[in-house]
Amino acid sequence: MEFPSGTLSFDEVEVGQSWKSAGRTVTEADIVHFAGISGDFNSIHINHEFAKKTPFRKPIAHGMLVFSFATGLSLHSPPMKTMAIIQIKELSFLLPVFAGDTVHLESRILEKIPRGRGRRGEVIWLREIVNQIGKVVQRGTIITLVAGSDIKTGDSESNNGNNESSPKECSNATGTEGNGKPEISSKETALTN
Repeated sequence: MEFPSGTLSFDEVEVGQSWKSAGRTVTEADIVHFAGISGDFNSIHINHEFAKKTPFRKPIAHGMLVFSFATGLSLHSPPMKTMAIIQIKELSFLLPVFAGDTVHLESRILEKIPRGRGRRGEVIWLREIVNQIGKVVQRGTIITLVAGSDIKTGDSESNNGNNESSPKECSNATGTEGNGKPEISSKETALTN
């Protein structure tokens, strides 16, 4: 597996580090397209007359649309060697998002768990999606699988094909499933980010 140069490995980040992404403005076109892609044509999202009679007074963006924006914003904040999102531990939808709102992502590392004898690891993130007035609209705990530093990047000059990094401890004593093979969790087959 090869990652773009400049991406951070599991070994290069620490618990407590945080990042803030650029902003992304939600448009009415985004909401309509997401309704079409997802099949979620709930009136609260696409019917202005219906929405006038709700506490929101106008259509709101789909919560999963806003979460989808966060997955994109997380690609560069920070740029990681992410192999997969393996779990959404919790996700709270705290406030509505409307067309015209601009959201950004704030991410903080809560925990790191080495896997595969240091070739990868789980990073547990607190992720908050924040609107243009500084209010958190969504908050969640996300677990990603991130490659270790021995995985190549697109900058072949930096590693010259060498694999000089030392393996790290695995979460179990042997790092194997008892058959001499590295442990591979079923989580590692999850969709990539």
